[in-house]
Amino acid sequence: MSAPTITILCVDDHPLVRKGIASIIANETNLKLVGEAGGGHEAVDMFRSLRPDVVLMDLRMPDMDGIEATKQIRKLDPDAKIIALTSYDGDSDIYKTIEAGVRGYILKEMVHTKVIDAIHTVHSGKRLMPTEVAERLSEYFPQVALTPREIAVLKYVAKGMANREIAHHLGIASGTVKMHVQNILAKLGASDRTHAVTIALERGILHLDF
Repeated sequence: MSAPTITILCVDDHPLVRKGIASIIANETNLKLVGEAGGGHEAVDMFRSLRPDVVLMDLRMPDMDGIEATKQIRKLDPDAKIIALTSYDGDSDIYKTIEAGVRGYILKEMVHTKVIDAIHTVHSGKRLMPTEVAERLSEYFPQVALTPREIAVLKYVAKGMANREIAHHLGIASGTVKMHVQNILAKLGASDRTHAVTIALERGILHLDF
């Protein structure tokens, strides 16, 4: 008796990425790509109508990111099997995807060699955390997370703003900004403001498109 066909929804805002994944899946007799979505809102709508067995979910999309789309899909089906697909390997991104409820995590550079095994692993009920990702996560564990306000301050620091300018944008006292910056440096183990921004980019706390 042949194995049941696993249906898949591929979500990525880059058509070439979706085309590449589609070509890989097309070579597998027991896998079927039932839908492609270019954004988070479309992904949620397509999941609602198609109910695929596995979702390959890009994390960085313009209209609704993959983490929010994952949360919305899991409201529709708490048992939804979602694999995060991303170019980013910062520990902050990993934590967010795990909290959102993904079952697996694949870096895009690993797709061509890992995606088929990942689909079968997650579909079978297991979780998938590639060694490369697990090592990146453990490298910073445990870390004290930055608060939303600290991240907001750090975004302005990354733009080269002084404490007085940041205070003006956030509507708070410059002394409060100074306190936030000190907390940020301590939490990240950074030697100065520039070092803090570098660490935040490496960990996925900030992204280059902020």
